[in-house]
Amino acid sequence: MTSERLFLRNSTFEDCCKFAEWEKDIYVNRFFTINKDRDYQEIVREFLSREKDESKRQFTICLKETDESIGRIYISNIDHHYDSLDITRIYIAEKKYRGKGYGEEALRLTLRWAFDEMKTERVTLDHFTDNTVASALYDKVGFIKEGIMRHGGKKDGRYIDMCLRSILRSEYYK
Repeated sequence: MTSERLFLRNSTFEDCCKFAEWEKDIYVNRFFTINKDRDYQEIVREFLSREKDESKRQFTICLKETDESIGRIYISNIDHHYDSLDITRIYIAEKKYRGKGYGEEALRLTLRWAFDEMKTERVTLDHFTDNTVASALYDKVGFIKEGIMRHGGKKDGRYIDMCLRSILRSEYYK
């Protein structure tokens, strides 16, 4: 999957080192249900488990110009009966690339893949209720707020309220 400045590729085992480094960054993990004690071994276990599960996909966000990896996307709950999937995690990790529209570009690429290639009817995602940056991006791209999932996540032993959003095929193609 490619866009003007990015391409998304299937994540590889070698990417786990980067994921472990990135996910220690407070900016990256602040608004995800990633516990502070998460380590490389846990990331590897998750990666290997997800690779065997057909309802999950893992992508690495890369710059077209240099092939540099700058972020990650994790898709889960791919359901071919209901034609739906969930964008469980998406982030731009490298600080020098934040705030430049790469997150939006990667999200739009993911939606293109979901609706054009996967023939999905519905894509969902959720975010911490106080993540105003994510909220603004999801509004801009066309996700509709469905409601608040009270204690829908857990981070470092504390329950977190999550905002659930979705976008339907017809809304995407508007």
